[in-house]
Amino acid sequence: MNLIYTYLKSLRPHQWIKNFLIFIPLLAAHQINFEILKSAILMFVSFSLVASSVYIFNDIIDIKADKSHPKKRFRPIPSGKISTFKGKLLAIMLLIIGLLIGSIINELYIYILVSYFIISNFYSLIIKKIIIFDICTLAILYTIRIISGGVVLNIELSLWLLVFSLFFFFSLAAIKRQAELVDLIKRKKLRSLNRGYNISDLPVIAMSGLGSGYISVLVMAFYINSPEVIKLYSQPLALWGICIVLLFWITKISLITQRGDMYYDPIVFAVKDFISQ
Repeated sequence: MNLIYTYLKSLRPHQWIKNFLIFIPLLAAHQINFEILKSAILMFVSFSLVASSVYIFNDIIDIKADKSHPKKRFRPIPSGKISTFKGKLLAIMLLIIGLLIGSIINELYIYILVSYFIISNFYSLIIKKIIIFDICTLAILYTIRIISGGVVLNIELSLWLLVFSLFFFFSLAAIKRQAELVDLIKRKKLRSLNRGYNISDLPVIAMSGLGSGYISVLVMAFYINSPEVIKLYSQPLALWGICIVLLFWITKISLITQRGDMYYDPIVFAVKDFISQ
């Protein structure tokens, strides 16, 4: 049982929360039926397996840095509970199963999964060491989930949704980096072993995360006043509540991160945090 738990932990199933973004186009376009929902669920499963494959490869790539990290060193691969050889086999198996499930949907989705896998691993190997470019890439990887949900399920993606997503996810990616820098300060380190940032970059990163988050709220405000909303909603004024909630939440997690109380991934934090829920 412990061995099964160890292997399951290496998949980082808590990170699968991000893959619910695949369902966003369905909800935003008000297009939900049995066939589309079934395809979306298959997409979620296949994307989660491919993403877990990426996480395992990332643990193998970062094993040296993770071993010296106060929290990441307890992960199955850095701690030695799973060997790098077994980790590679598991990652390859997850990738193959994920692609096989993805092939049930259509060929286009296979291309998206492969593109995500390549970009993610390229990020782990090179991009994450390049300042700002790493944050942009993370925002794109988040948005790919939404794009795949729209393109593969043949749902027209709103430009409003895409612009909002890019700014909002840039904000979350910046807050993730902000959390890492605050942690470095707490551990009295000047810079990370596998990142291009040092602690003096914290004010700029914090400002970028908060500013981008506020811009995403502004995009949402413009959307609420657009003709598209009048067609989709009988009471569009009620949507202003979303802007209020977003302003509150983005400011809240920025403050929590600055105080050093943020889990490394703000999306995972949001799921566990009662106020965020």
